[in-house]
Amino acid sequence: MTDPTAQTQPRVTVAILTYNGEVYLERILTEVLAQELDGAIEVLVIDSGSTDSTLDIVRRYPAVRLHEIPNAEFGHGKTRNLAAQLATGEFVAYLTHDAIPASRSWLRELLEPFRLDERIVAVMGKQIPRAGCFPLLKYEIRGVFAGFGPDFGTSVFYKDAFVQSEGVLNAISFYSDVNSAARRDFLLNTIPYRDVRYAEDQLFGKDLIEAGYRKAYAGRAAVEHSNDLTLNEYGKRIFDETIGLRQIGFPIPAMTRGTQVRLTARGIVGDTLRILRDPDFSWKRRLFWLAMNPRYQVRKWASYRPSTLVDLADNGAIASRSLEHSRKPSVGSTSAS
Repeated sequence: MTDPTAQTQPRVTVAILTYNGEVYLERILTEVLAQELDGAIEVLVIDSGSTDSTLDIVRRYPAVRLHEIPNAEFGHGKTRNLAAQLATGEFVAYLTHDAIPASRSWLRELLEPFRLDERIVAVMGKQIPRAGCFPLLKYEIRGVFAGFGPDFGTSVFYKDAFVQSEGVLNAISFYSDVNSAARRDFLLNTIPYRDVRYAEDQLFGKDLIEAGYRKAYAGRAAVEHSNDLTLNEYGKRIFDETIGLRQIGFPIPAMTRGTQVRLTARGIVGDTLRILRDPDFSWKRRLFWLAMNPRYQVRKWASYRPSTLVDLADNGAIASRSLEHSRKPSVGSTSAS
């Protein structure tokens, strides 16, 4: 006899974490609800105190479940765990409020690796920088995801006897939950996200790899995503990301002034050559970015060096350079970035 609950259970819950996400949210919901998938899709939005039109946008889509939490209750890890608790799908696919599926097959491609091996418990999709993304970030995003494998296939990562060094372990455990999916039962009963201030996705990836599970990269499961940041915000973001990795135990050596200067110069030269060859830019935009890009390189490394030197117990020093702290009380504002 067929179990009627099995027929009605969604195959996947798409969980979108929002805080003042009005800019891209309508496009995201439209694309998610139009996904071509063999199986039912549940769409869940968890909002952490939006004050813009985010909630009005969500309410225009009656098929979307809305769950609201106070901003003070938001946490990068614990809110994703909450999504798994509220979800009813076999899988939970996570999107931030600025990650737009690039095709109607995005969700199908994101779930496909789970069919390969039951030991694959989490899947990370590709990110494509937005058209207006500044060159430094654009080339970094492209480089990072190109390193995980080709777009035409699936890459699987796991720990075996050949993984001896901490550096290799960190490389194979890299994980971003901007565009990702996990087995819901695994999140609820085996390895949940940890409740940390930052880099919850990196820690989740490392936890599952060290526990003997596998994760996959699905290059065809792409979203359009790059942080919309000013020059000043970009520097603070770099600081937050590095501090977050140090706080969860990733070994990041202190940077010397000489190394800062060398990496800044190398970045300026390298991106100048990339901009000159970049077919995406008109000649006017190319000239603009040739003039502007050195400022981003200087800002990046001028923010990175202090993040490797500051005492992690010095909350005041960390807060003074932090993007998240500058946005308080809206701590959830970076949950979707």
